[in-house]
Amino acid sequence: MKPEEIGKAYNQITHIWDSEEFDMNNGITQHKKAISFVKNRGNALDIGCGCTGRFIQLLINEGFIPTGLDVSDKMLNIAQKKHPNVQFIQADICQYKFSKKYDFITAWDSIWHIPLSEQQNVLYKIIEGLNVGGVFIFSFGGTAKEGSHTDNFMGPEVYYSSLGLNGFIKSFIELGCIIRHLEFDQYPEVHTYLVVEKI
Repeated sequence: MKPEEIGKAYNQITHIWDSEEFDMNNGITQHKKAISFVKNRGNALDIGCGCTGRFIQLLINEGFIPTGLDVSDKMLNIAQKKHPNVQFIQADICQYKFSKKYDFITAWDSIWHIPLSEQQNVLYKIIEGLNVGGVFIFSFGGTAKEGSHTDNFMGPEVYYSSLGLNGFIKSFIELGCIIRHLEFDQYPEVHTYLVVEKI
């Protein structure tokens, strides 16, 4: 599936995240862990920001100037209403060109939707987009090997891909990053997150 198709799928299910039942603490502890490694609190980017605004608000509270990026226009419409003074950009991260450098970038439950063939390119782009000493947190399927699949667990069919645990670690080492934290935070599910610092 192409990212624009993912955007159309998410346009159909904004209600899942825009519901009072959604756990707004999802991912917050992990982000606080990542932020603890940040040396400078300037610009921050939330890739696949969705509509909850929970990470945007956390970044504001922590002294960052956040920008949200998402491929779903309906998600962004909701997000903009919650944070009218924040810049939100509708774009496919595979095609998007960074216009500035960031001290913190998050891609929580988002870049696992891009094509497997684009994973390396997007990781390179993200690390290039960080200032030296900048921190990147992202979640992924912590599988033993790289691969991809689709499912319709949330309703519409959605695509997922992963370089696998060792594949991601190898990529970040080659990009000159330090692995600051790795956790299977929903074990025994393969949901995993990494915190890396650009050196």
